[in-house]
Amino acid sequence: MITFWFAVLVLAWVLYFVLEGFDFGVGMLTFLGRDEHERGAALRTIGPFWDGNEVWLVAAVGVTFAAFPDWYAALMSALYLPMVAILLLLAVRGVALEFRGKHDSPSWRRRADLLLTVSSGGVVLLWGAVLGILVDGLALGADGEVTGTGLGRSLGPLLSPAAGLGALAALLAAVLLGATFLALRTTGPVRRRARDVARHTGTAGAVTLLLIGIGTGSRLTLASAAVVFAAGLLARRTREGLSFFAVAFAAGAAVVAVFTAHGDVVLRSTLDPAWSLTRESAAAGPEALRLLTVAGVLILPGVLVYQAWSYWVFRRRVASERVAS
Repeated sequence: MITFWFAVLVLAWVLYFVLEGFDFGVGMLTFLGRDEHERGAALRTIGPFWDGNEVWLVAAVGVTFAAFPDWYAALMSALYLPMVAILLLLAVRGVALEFRGKHDSPSWRRRADLLLTVSSGGVVLLWGAVLGILVDGLALGADGEVTGTGLGRSLGPLLSPAAGLGALAALLAAVLLGATFLALRTTGPVRRRARDVARHTGTAGAVTLLLIGIGTGSRLTLASAAVVFAAGLLARRTREGLSFFAVAFAAGAAVVAVFTAHGDVVLRSTLDPAWSLTRESAAAGPEALRLLTVAGVLILPGVLVYQAWSYWVFRRRVASERVAS
């Protein structure tokens, strides 16, 4: 049952990072619209989805807390400042999306677009740093607690090379997801510009993943680098659907590689490998896992079906060119 819930946890995080990844990317790429009409067209591509995508953050955090409480406690105690920053930036992003159309003033909408771009980029960088830290590990003591005090305990891991590389990889992945999604879901000038961004970002993303794969020895990450490079080529040839799904697959595979980088060890101790947290040591008791299984069987299939249905309903492209009246 521990293995089953670890798989569910990884799936929830994959869905969150892939689905939110493209709408974070669209948020950062609002500038591809050169005027209000084009920017509005770009944002309408994520309008029906962005808040539903955030459901997977709730699911992923909830599963981590319920199924692996010791892992959750170690991460939250060590990374509470970046986590709070992520939540605040998500709130700013939600306000920018919801209130952008509440006023007809061009300056109002430009400020909303700026807030959306900055908050989306900030969330992506912080999540990427957190994923890098997950691979690198934390200073876990023999008691399972992260050592250190004050701001250094929470900010220190963010200054590590692994966190920086993770942030860069996440930024490139989100831009590439956003660009391929815009190319898939729009027509006209925004589609053309999005294809150009996807083509160039695909090469940069492939190089970054290649470096990460060599550094970690992860064959899954190396395979993702090849897929990302292929996605850039597909975007150039206007195969937007294949390009987007290739990037989504690569991003999902990279997330899986992060969570399985150390086998059964879910959080490596940088002080002593014997003090690392494993799936077994971090998992909740059998009774709690059985209760969680009942709740998961009742709730998760409905969420999956509803979200798939919403993507099917809003599958048509959004026109970014102006139609003569």
